Amino acid sequence: MGEPERCAEARQRSVTVKIDRSPVCTQAQTFEGHRLEIEPRGPFRLDLTAWALRRRSHNTVDRWETATYERVLSLDGGPVALSVTQVAGPVAPRLSILLAGRRIDQRAEGLARGALNRLLGLSVDLSPFAALAAPDPLLGPLAARLRGLKPPRFPTVFEALVNGVACQQLSLDVGIHLLNRLAADRGKATFDGPDGPRAFPDPADLASLQPDELKRHGFSATKARAIIETAQSVTAGDLDLEELQRLEDGAAIERLTSLRGIGRWTAEYVLLRGLGRLHVFPGDDVGAHNKLRRWFAIETPLDYEAVGRLVARWHPYAGVVYFHLLLDSLSRARGHVAR
Repeated sequence: MGEPERCAEARQRSVTVKIDRSPVCTQAQTFEGHRLEIEPRGPFRLDLTAWALRRRSHNTVDRWETATYERVLSLDGGPVALSVTQVAGPVAPRLSILLAGRRIDQRAEGLARGALNRLLGLSVDLSPFAALAAPDPLLGPLAARLRGLKPPRFPTVFEALVNGVACQQLSLDVGIHLLNRLAADRGKATFDGPDGPRAFPDPADLASLQPDELKRHGFSATKARAIIETAQSVTAGDLDLEELQRLEDGAAIERLTSLRGIGRWTAEYVLLRGLGRLHVFPGDDVGAHNKLRRWFAIETPLDYEAVGRLVARWHPYAGVVYFHLLLDSLSRARGHVAR
């Protein structure tokens, strides 16, 4: 499949801690939390990687508070609040992670570590990409400025697919609003924060919905049916999206595009952001087209084939370039990303 080799697991240790919280107008409460320390493969910058995951400041699923990345994860169907802070780095990085919201046993800790590794690309070795980028007059300066960015992935292929569907033919700003509403309505909250952030919905959380229930949140009828039917297929055991990892690119795209509402752009989006195929550059991405045109000083519109020719020079890291272009546009347009 051409996917770059990944390194061994990041080094880590864990400890159980007590968390004191003082909700407004209630007596202070103490909850059991679980602290992890993980040393990712360096170089690593949490700020850049978290912003590549969250994309917009109004994202309420993937949150950035001062210097901390926060999310509610669904582990074995139960919600766990996750907070990640970088306490050393980026050359010799170390992360402090707090898990809270329920008792964290050995299995839950293992699932959380796996989700973190996937979310933040902790074990991805980008040294070959750095060597590829360094002499490139276009990519070299950008890669140097964003050194420490790792390619993020959604925790599940299902979440990647729903993200792709939500953002079809819409601005990213609007797509994120749709996803926020979906999570607020159908996602699970931790027991100690029922009115706070919620996990992204699992297939079981959406399978029983009617299209009108998603249309109320701004989804079109076609998108609502696509999401619900996919959730129903996963829940019934007729579709295993995680098993797409075993397929070559062409077969995975063919399987995805056989689903209602999934076209080539969404399928390639899922390959990159859900399956972590770093050689995949979504060739129909209009925003990426515009970035490439500015970068290469091209005045005419690009088509899928032209994009493929432009990014072929960065194989097998075209998807990593996609994330670099995303972060560059965020820093230029909104100033959200640290430089």
